[in-house]
Amino acid sequence: MSERGHVFRTVMTDPNLRRVELAFLGFNMTEFATWIAILVYAFERGGAAEAGVVAVILLIPSAIVAPFAAYTGDRFRRDRVLLIDYLVQGVAIGATAVTLFVDAAPWIVYATATIASISITFIRPAQNSLVPALTETPDDLTATNVVTGVVEGSGKMLGPLTAGVLLGLSGPDAVFAIFAGVSLLGAMLVWGVRANPSAVTPPGRVDASDVWRETLAGFTTLAREREPRLVVLLLASSDIVVGALDVLFVATAIELLGIGRSGAGYLSAAFGAGAVLGATATVVLVGRRRLTPPLAAGAVVFGVPIGLVAVTPSAVSAPILFAIAGGGRTLGDVAGRTLLQRISPNEVLSRVFGVLEGLSMLALAVGSIGAAVLIQVFGVQTALVVIGAFLPIVILVLSSQLLSIDRRAAAPDAEALALVRKIPFFAPLPAPAMERVMTNMTPVQVGPDEVLIREGDVGDLFYVIVDGEVEVTSRGKHLGTLGPGAYVGEIALLRDVPRTATVVARTPLRLLALHREPFLLAVTGHPQSVRAAHAVADSRLR
Repeated sequence: MSERGHVFRTVMTDPNLRRVELAFLGFNMTEFATWIAILVYAFERGGAAEAGVVAVILLIPSAIVAPFAAYTGDRFRRDRVLLIDYLVQGVAIGATAVTLFVDAAPWIVYATATIASISITFIRPAQNSLVPALTETPDDLTATNVVTGVVEGSGKMLGPLTAGVLLGLSGPDAVFAIFAGVSLLGAMLVWGVRANPSAVTPPGRVDASDVWRETLAGFTTLAREREPRLVVLLLASSDIVVGALDVLFVATAIELLGIGRSGAGYLSAAFGAGAVLGATATVVLVGRRRLTPPLAAGAVVFGVPIGLVAVTPSAVSAPILFAIAGGGRTLGDVAGRTLLQRISPNEVLSRVFGVLEGLSMLALAVGSIGAAVLIQVFGVQTALVVIGAFLPIVILVLSSQLLSIDRRAAAPDAEALALVRKIPFFAPLPAPAMERVMTNMTPVQVGPDEVLIREGDVGDLFYVIVDGEVEVTSRGKHLGTLGPGAYVGEIALLRDVPRTATVVARTPLRLLALHREPFLLAVTGHPQSVRAAHAVADSRLR
């Protein structure tokens, strides 16, 4: 508890980080609250069919724009990108509120809501690219990432909960009006960020052709690699269920439980709460040799409670069942992503995950329209049963192949994992990120008196000492002796400066080495800084 409190103090006592994180809390609440509100509006107009179609209309443009949104922080000043994103989001959501308030034609409402949905797509990548420029040390950056995770989870609960209250008191127009204000407040907070211009200006520019090239390369990789393709399709199947739930929350609240449109927000909030609680348990997956059992368990715990909502429809039990489903969703998703990291060739890992993110948006759209069709043809209860059974059936069909993949997937070495977990800026990483770090660690052996790091050199490796001792000096002055569990080399990688000290082996050394790119990706949590680091390295070689 005291460690978590220290993490929050680190972030909240820094004015820049405090502003960015408070704005991000508002963003996450806005994203989920407005999504519920527009689906309620569509459902009350044309039932499940219109709600499903609207979900697709909002998701597809966002999916197309998403790859390009991730590159805005690599082309322009990152603080300004985030400020403009919040302003555009606030204006678009405000425009949607006006169209709802004046009872404009539905196509106008949906057009403004689509623009708002697209604007939301830009915030998260901009946030991820800015935060590393606002921190000074790896510990500060890791603390910020921990707070960001808590903020994101809180937004998933508070957004739908607030939407439920506003829908009960007024209607969708009130939800959009309130959260337009929240978005503009976020812009005001970001406006107050005072950052060093050189720190927030990307050193390299990424062209649109690079986006297409990386995206196509990802699909080519999956077409060639059978095992990663299977796991990606399984994870996308889970997203189909999530997309279906967006429509089912509304239909269940209004038609099945009779708790009104506000109930849709409460059911969604319950699911979000379960997902957050489930995330706390996924740390046990790091280093686990077999991931198919938790993957299968997650699918069952995700699906079965959804079906049980139809079997025993009750305003009391439904939120509990959806919360359990949220926990199962998180468990299965983390297990699946961890397995995907173990079996994907390291040189194409980022491409594989890029394709997964794109397919996730498409899967959400498929789930939304699928749920709408099921409700329209068979009713809400049948739709709940079918959607609840979908993922467990997929797991059952693929079980033999998954077990075969799982047996061949290499788990991290237990000794190495124990050492890396004790490093302050790696310790809070979620299971998939920790697994990725371990996958990229390379064993290295160094003889006595060999120079591991030389002061003034360009740094490209981070080292963890497994066995042996090193002496650390700077400008000829002895700074200390380090042994097993200690680590060296992080400053040059994170701050992009020459090595600040010389490290020499006193005894034979066994080390774990991590290259610049996976180190930055793990500590910063975003790929944009990795590309920036490449740009700096390229400029030095010219």
